Amino acid sequence: MRRGVLLGAVLAGLVMPAIAQAQQYPTKPIRMISPFSPGGGTDQLARLIGVKASESFGQPVIVDNRPGAGGSIGAETTVRSEADGYTLIIVSATYAATAAYKPPPYDPINDIQGVAVVGTTGLLLTVHPSLPAKNVQELINYAKANPSKLNFGTVGAGSNVHLAMELFKLMTRTQFVDVPYKGGGPAMTALVGGEINVTAMSIVPSMPHVKSGRVRALAVTTAKRSPYLPDLPAVSETVPGYEATHWYAMWGPKGLPKPILARWNAEVVKVLATDEAKARMKAEGLEPGGGTPEQCQQLIRNDIEKWRRVMKQAHIKPE
Repeated sequence: MRRGVLLGAVLAGLVMPAIAQAQQYPTKPIRMISPFSPGGGTDQLARLIGVKASESFGQPVIVDNRPGAGGSIGAETTVRSEADGYTLIIVSATYAATAAYKPPPYDPINDIQGVAVVGTTGLLLTVHPSLPAKNVQELINYAKANPSKLNFGTVGAGSNVHLAMELFKLMTRTQFVDVPYKGGGPAMTALVGGEINVTAMSIVPSMPHVKSGRVRALAVTTAKRSPYLPDLPAVSETVPGYEATHWYAMWGPKGLPKPILARWNAEVVKVLATDEAKARMKAEGLEPGGGTPEQCQQLIRNDIEKWRRVMKQAHIKPE
């Protein structure tokens, strides 16, 4: 009994300071890492959430841009930080693709703690108008009739666009030549100019070219149709089981105190429910996220494991 009392006292001594720290949190500025340059989708979401969280927490949430290596620099900075809630990060689905393509010097699944899914969207499968394919099935038929004569543009090797197209090739048993570009802008310019035949880019930058007739939209890559483009089919309607979701999520280092984790999760959910956030996300073609930290963690895990399988099945080796 005496040992039990002593053990209980020791455990209480360890737990109580953590609880007290969480209750006082935050007592200083919080760093929100954006692993890309200012102005992009990740950066804008980080600033939107940061401003609202600053008002709720009574401490500034400072967005710290750490671009480079496909977001890997910012991600590793976050992983190596103290798990005290003062360093968090918002990443896109590129995090999962990059982690699968070129494994980082840490465990990209188990060394992080998911906080909340911020938003989800899909890529838009588009072709040059000169290609005689008006839908996904016609694209598949044409590609099979002309093996390795078609190419697709990506935003770089190991990107989510690259792996989404590799998944398409695997599931349809077609052959396309991969043409990597240094970003979505150059890739879309190449499609408009006829340098490439096919690509799959984010909805918002793709739509102006679709509306002008410079490119033809065939489908979205999400499991179901986008609420913003209800007349455009999903690839999965032709290729059952196909899905390549582009998402944004917040996470922190493994070991975040549960009270702090719960508080941040609730804060993100609250921000996403505001009219300002809904309008901003609609403009970007994003469906608001939310959910639990466990669901966020599972989303990241599922995508990394999925892209690892694609890498293996497609015999892709990192450059």
